[in-house]
Amino acid sequence: MIELKVTGMTCGHCEAAVNKALSAVPGVDRVVKVSRDEERVIVEGDADVSALIAVIEEEGYAAEALA
Repeated sequence: MIELKVTGMTCGHCEAAVNKALSAVPGVDRVVKVSRDEERVIVEGDADVSALIAVIEEEGYAAEALA
C-alpha cells in the first residue's frame, strides 16, 4: 500500500479527477481510497511514488508521501 497526503481537493469532482489520474499510472493495481476530508490517497500496487505525486500535481493538487 502506498499512502499519500493530498491537499487542495474540495469536492467529489476533485476526488474523481485524482482517482482517474492515479488509475492510469503504471504499477497501480487499485486506487483504494481518495478522501478530500482526510486529505489522503491510498493506492495498491508497485507504482513509483514520484509518478503518483506527479500526476496528482498535474491535476492541480499538492501531494507528498507518508511514511
